[in-house]
Amino acid sequence: MRDTWTMGTARVFVAQMVGLAVFGPDGERIGKVRDAVTALRVDQLAPRVLGLVVELLTRQRIFVPMLRVTAIDPGAVTLTTGVVNLRRFSQRPNETLVVGELLDARVRLPEQEGTAEFIVVDAGIERTRSRDWVIGRVAVRERRRGRLARRGQVRVVDWSEVSGLTVSEEDQGTERLLAVFDGMRAADVAAALRELPEKRRHEVVDALHDERLADVFQELPEVDQRDLLHHLDPDRAADVLEAMDPDDAADLLGELDTAESDRLLELMEPEESAPLRRLLSYSADTAGGLMTSEPLIVQPDATVAEALARVRNPDVPPALASMVFVCRPPTSTPTGRYLGVVHIQRLLREPPAELVAGIVDAELTWLHPEATLGEVTRYFASYNLVCGPVVDDADHLLGAVTVDDVLDHLLPPGWREREIGGVGANGNGPNGNGANGDGANGTDGGQDSRDSDDPEVVPRDA
Repeated sequence: MRDTWTMGTARVFVAQMVGLAVFGPDGERIGKVRDAVTALRVDQLAPRVLGLVVELLTRQRIFVPMLRVTAIDPGAVTLTTGVVNLRRFSQRPNETLVVGELLDARVRLPEQEGTAEFIVVDAGIERTRSRDWVIGRVAVRERRRGRLARRGQVRVVDWSEVSGLTVSEEDQGTERLLAVFDGMRAADVAAALRELPEKRRHEVVDALHDERLADVFQELPEVDQRDLLHHLDPDRAADVLEAMDPDDAADLLGELDTAESDRLLELMEPEESAPLRRLLSYSADTAGGLMTSEPLIVQPDATVAEALARVRNPDVPPALASMVFVCRPPTSTPTGRYLGVVHIQRLLREPPAELVAGIVDAELTWLHPEATLGEVTRYFASYNLVCGPVVDDADHLLGAVTVDDVLDHLLPPGWREREIGGVGANGNGPNGNGANGDGANGTDGGQDSRDSDDPEVVPRDA
């Protein structure tokens, strides 16, 4: 009897998708589904589905990102656009083909008694609330030996219940791990890094470039930050601190003893260490200790277009990009006279040539650098903000506090070490694994980078 399982809107099994026709939004036929591409992880969290391998009518196979899939029905797959990249599909080192490689893989179910071995017969992909797809379920059949042995029944289990499908740090070299980490958010790399053996963890840290390592450092618990900082030689440790956000770097330096902190500050470039020294002069639970010294600042004669160009910088965190501060020169903190803020929504409503001086919000209350954590929290709650200016008694902008820094201090110690259940920063439930899915290390919102730089061609419909 043929094994069957459902293919509904909440979950789709990949093997049953093979051969389905792929159509554009206007009904034009593009090709057929031949496989799905995923990026396996080093932990047990569900891996993200990057896209589909589609065979065109010319029999050439191409890659279609999952963000372009608008519907998967029992008889067809529909895309949001008929414009696809015609470059021939080429599998990358950190990618795994679901049908070509995962199916027939031998796995074990740790909760299953005995030493029974199972075979993967299908993989169920599920769409998350932010439009990404992950492999949430796996269909397996017990592997029975002997020519006359009856086939085992198909069981559908959660991805986390299966062992043998993740990227094993014992089996993979550092280059393979780096390839996998390259497609993950910094927070997820930090979580995976903590699970590695110390030797492999140090190998990965040594291989990451400074900017990427700085992003990962900022997502690690303080005890892991200190341990890895001590592993680095002092010169590289100073370089990584320079690449970190000033408030995060100051928090880390504040956890070190004074002699070590002073030594690292001396190794940094003066223009990089000066803001950190100012931040360290404030108590950690005040607005001055919470703020970053690098908010978005423009002069009053700047145009809306210039302000929006600053906001569009992918290296600027979303909370910090929610407002632009208007100040007299100099525009580096501490600035000249603080004039007010322009909210991102206001910028989007105004003509590009409009001067920000004409739309500045000068009425918004600012935070004093000595404001307590409780006062800062009430400030954000009262004004419904995610970012707020910190101004001294002489009307100089010193920096800005963002809501994520407030939450970091309000949450209990060790919160980074706990699994984030039911929350997907990239739409992947708990794992948030997005190939190039965060502003610091990839393209926007999880769109696969193989589709971001290539010219696009509209295929002809035969």
